[in-house]
Amino acid sequence: MNLETYIRQMPKAELHVHLEGTLEPEHIFALAARNNIELPYKTPGEVVQAYDFHDLPSFLTIYYAAMGVLQTEQDFYELAYHYFQRAHADNIVYVEPFFDPQGHTSRGVPFKVIITGIHRAQVDAKANLGIESNLIMCFLRDLSAESAMEHLELSRPFRDWIIGVGLDSDEKDNPPVKFARVFEQARKIGYKLTMHCDVNQLDIVDHLWQCLNEIKVDRIDHGINSLEDERLCEEIARRGLGLTVCPVSNRFVVQSLTSAEIKLMLAKGMKATINSDDPGYFRAYLTDNFLALIDEAEFTLEEIITLNTNAFEVSWLDDKSKTAHIERARDFKPVAPRAV
Repeated sequence: MNLETYIRQMPKAELHVHLEGTLEPEHIFALAARNNIELPYKTPGEVVQAYDFHDLPSFLTIYYAAMGVLQTEQDFYELAYHYFQRAHADNIVYVEPFFDPQGHTSRGVPFKVIITGIHRAQVDAKANLGIESNLIMCFLRDLSAESAMEHLELSRPFRDWIIGVGLDSDEKDNPPVKFARVFEQARKIGYKLTMHCDVNQLDIVDHLWQCLNEIKVDRIDHGINSLEDERLCEEIARRGLGLTVCPVSNRFVVQSLTSAEIKLMLAKGMKATINSDDPGYFRAYLTDNFLALIDEAEFTLEEIITLNTNAFEVSWLDDKSKTAHIERARDFKPVAPRAV
């Protein structure tokens, strides 16, 4: 069996993708023109050339600057629907995308405008593309806990449109416990909890333990550095916590796909999953991330199936839907390409 064909055709789930990170250069230009925003670039190609990031802070500088083109409900609808179209091409059948409301409300965009546009796209993606999705609202950890709590309250009228909350952005001097009260309140509201623990950040192992013991997360985003502490690995495996690893993103930030680390996670019984993170910037969607892994390391078919089914297992789908997706993924057989 051709492993690349299998990967391209298999039904997939994606649990770590930032909608703002799916902005393609051409779309940035289209939105800027529609909203009368002047860009410091003359062509989409110049935008790509500006993607000269080598760590998390250098990436975030470019990432937040591009958000400025998102102004209206239609802009957010297009942002999300363009991603769903690309996800459909990757045979993604379920996704839990992130969005960062503080990156927009700080520019004067109302919360309702943001989430209504995204929700409309989710509804249309299910009807037109067959993609089911559940939305995760992320707080920016380099802003205050008070700002996070304010946005948690803004989310209440849209509780049925949001499945969980997360924490992202610059991790330096912004540990998980900074947001303990916010996440405690989110749990009471009924949200699922996840947090970013980006690769090789300062005090990262301590941050991972905080996620487990202080925040009591349902999932961990990234989490590669858990491998530095055997007891931590054992506890993550014991709890069955999902780890949403993003190989191509890791290559930009830490110059490695972390393929060896992903294999080790699987060997330890940890629920590692593969995701695209910010594919508009890293130029690699979900299938591209899987293919990059098999190019760099000799992943077996069994390992690929495990990574794929892990995503459905640690998703926040209801039990009936989760079981159906897992069975479909495990029973999947690719169709051989037609001879030309």
